[in-house]
Amino acid sequence: MMRTANPALNDKTFEQLKTFGAADAMTLQGTVNKTAMMLLMLIASAAYTWGLFLEQQMEALMMWMMAGIIGGLVVSIVTVFKKEWSPVTAPLYAVLQGFAIGGISAFFEARYEGIVIQAVALTFGTAGALLVAYKSGVIKATENFKLGIFAATGGIMLIYLVGMIMSFFGSGIPYIHENGLIGIGFSLVVVVIAALNLVLDFDFIEKGAEHGAPKFMEWYAAFGLMVTLIWLYIEILRLLSKLNSRK
Repeated sequence: MMRTANPALNDKTFEQLKTFGAADAMTLQGTVNKTAMMLLMLIASAAYTWGLFLEQQMEALMMWMMAGIIGGLVVSIVTVFKKEWSPVTAPLYAVLQGFAIGGISAFFEARYEGIVIQAVALTFGTAGALLVAYKSGVIKATENFKLGIFAATGGIMLIYLVGMIMSFFGSGIPYIHENGLIGIGFSLVVVVIAALNLVLDFDFIEKGAEHGAPKFMEWYAAFGLMVTLIWLYIEILRLLSKLNSRK
């Protein structure tokens, strides 16, 4: 059984694909190419909302950022349930998330100059290091490893969900969003868990190619990897902001 904490790349995916036929099979190189294309789309749309911030068009910025957040959520749900649509929905997800990421990054940068380039460097540096560790066998996606990351990710998502519900009543979970040691420690743990999800994504992609999954799964796998990378980037931004606020 192949298990991953990423909701887009779960252990039932290949079982569900038995009902589909494909003339061409998924490949590692094809997935890499699709991921690169999605990154370029995300960067392009992020640059647009970043530009709105530089021009002080705050109303337009908020509109595009919220459209990216809400639209990205809707498209991601559709993609998870309609994997065969991923050649269309995955690129759309990248563009929408770019609008959101550009706006979010601009607000962090306005408060802490230089934080965005640090977060970007740490995100890609972490992803690269984990890919090397995975390919070299230093980190292996064993069943126990997958179960541990799955449980930890589920716990984090539950905490965020409870915090969101509490915010509707003017409350929230104390300490974890503050810049004290508990808040920094929490963010550090979340960053580590988000990063380790990349290992599960790499394993899923490798297994997909080995199973000869349909060609459209290259887009779907790239989408799943993007979900994790965006989560990791946001969590690194949060951690760096807490550290910067203590200076």
